[in-house]
Amino acid sequence: MPTTDKLRPRRSCLYMPGANARALEKAQSLPADMLVFDLEDAVAPDAKVEARETVAEAVRSRAYGQRELLVRINALESPWGRADMDAALQAAPDGILLPKVSTAAQVRAADQLLKAADSQAGLWAMIETPLAILNIREIAATAQETRLLGLVVGTNDLAKELQAVTDPSRSAFQVHLALTLAAARAFGLVAIDGVFNDFRDPEGLAAACEQGRLLGFDGKSLIHPAQLETANRVFAPEPGAVAQAQIIVEAFALEENQGKGVIQVNGKMVELLHLEQAQQLLAIARAIEAVNAG
Repeated sequence: MPTTDKLRPRRSCLYMPGANARALEKAQSLPADMLVFDLEDAVAPDAKVEARETVAEAVRSRAYGQRELLVRINALESPWGRADMDAALQAAPDGILLPKVSTAAQVRAADQLLKAADSQAGLWAMIETPLAILNIREIAATAQETRLLGLVVGTNDLAKELQAVTDPSRSAFQVHLALTLAAARAFGLVAIDGVFNDFRDPEGLAAACEQGRLLGFDGKSLIHPAQLETANRVFAPEPGAVAQAQIIVEAFALEENQGKGVIQVNGKMVELLHLEQAQQLLAIARAIEAVNAG
């Protein structure tokens, strides 16, 4: 099974409507770490076939540089899902985003199609139903046998299914977010937070991104290019944290600290687990610098 590239920046995950060829072209220059070409919610039933062709052509263009390209297909159980999957795999995106995954069996079924097509694409699962939350461990555990790479929270659909009232602190979703994140981390998966709907409210977006970062998510789902700057900034390592991580790495590298499990850095006791965290943070910071430079 593939190993998730945890050091690849995934601060911003921008949904683009698959039926809008002009928007897909514009995405070639947007500073998004991930682009999701959407064939599901963003496309009306009578436009599904045309959108499928538009998205496949966009993916085949290879015009998106280092951006990670996912195609969100319609559910395999729907009238369009299998054709979406076939067209997407032929175009060879980086990943397939499965909507409304509620059971481990749905991930396994999609994985079988990837294997049959000899595809190198990864699988990503939308977690947006109550049943998905109840089955979250089993869904995440399929990473041990499938190409599942990440979980993406769908808070809008969760709100609908739960009949929840949303508020700025997302009180209704705290358990769902925490369980999804725990499952992702338990099985080595990337975890992407849900969307913030009001793209004209940068302060609200910043607060939502900060909440997601504090919970431990790798990045934020976005619905508008205007949200990119905020997500990229909030989910990037802070300069002070990068500087401290460098100090920890250099301290453990000193000859007198070789073989030690615990050392003192700036008056604080630092363990090997802190060294590992520091090394990962520095690697992510370097990867973001490379993306920005490219």
